[in-house]
Amino acid sequence: MKLRFRTGFVAALCAAVPAAATPLYSQNFEVDSTASWTLNGGPSDEAADFFFDYSTVGIPSAPNGAGTRGMKLQANLTNGIFGGMSVSPTGLNVVPSTDDYKVEFDWWNNFNGPFPGGGSGSTNMSTFGVGTAGITPQWPGGVQDSVWFAATGDGGSASDWRAYSTAAPTGYASGNAVYPHTSNNNTNAYFAAFGGLAAPAAQLALYPQQTGLTAVGTSGMAWHRVTIEKVGNSLTWHVNGVLMATIDTNTVTMAGGNIFFGHTDINATSSTDPNDVHLLFTLIDNITVTPEPSSLALLGLAAFVARRRGR
Repeated sequence: MKLRFRTGFVAALCAAVPAAATPLYSQNFEVDSTASWTLNGGPSDEAADFFFDYSTVGIPSAPNGAGTRGMKLQANLTNGIFGGMSVSPTGLNVVPSTDDYKVEFDWWNNFNGPFPGGGSGSTNMSTFGVGTAGITPQWPGGVQDSVWFAATGDGGSASDWRAYSTAAPTGYASGNAVYPHTSNNNTNAYFAAFGGLAAPAAQLALYPQQTGLTAVGTSGMAWHRVTIEKVGNSLTWHVNGVLMATIDTNTVTMAGGNIFFGHTDINATSSTDPNDVHLLFTLIDNITVTPEPSSLALLGLAAFVARRRGR
């Protein structure tokens, strides 16, 4: 009898849990969503295009969606100031610190060539994170209210793959326990699956300066699938399934339940490349935020109990 009861309970619980999680938030940018985003600017100039047709600069469609519209982010193209910016969906509150969730999106880091070293001012970073209130710019020199991650496109920094939080507002240093590797530089063999790529042929045709191959271990000039996942007190960052960092949420403070995406220039100079406005940017597409299975199981359990009580 006990075995039959447990089997029945498990079957009912499984039935109560949806087979696939319904997204808490999604955005594919195929319809102009500019009005639903908040731009938080830093100390320098910045630009955001929430309806950017990236095929116009020779970038192919992102692998996890249809169409070629995405979000283009830029910073410090003209002012020559160390700075950055971030954008968040206005008023979004879907990743509270008490819940488990997964944020996924397609990411492309474009930079001006020639490769591998890049042209003038090419060392910029793509940034993205969770737990922000969505009203304060998240960038390395600003006030942090979230947990976030960043990467250069060209490998022009001593620290090319980074993590930040309120506990490490200027970034967790190479060798910190949050990383599964000992060096954040692109030359670390840990990142060997990245880089070594040519610009898309269509971009090279438009901008002949985009010659050569990107450095091994760098993120630039390719689509990547990014996952930021919270399960219990563990917040992980993966790129194409490769673990990049793990943050214990008990060690940090997060100001809200929003997400952000951004772009930052880690140098106090701007590019002198006349094509920087066309070639130096972060591109984001096909964003989804879904509850994790543990959260779904709790929802299913609650539904099962409610039905039992109603009998």
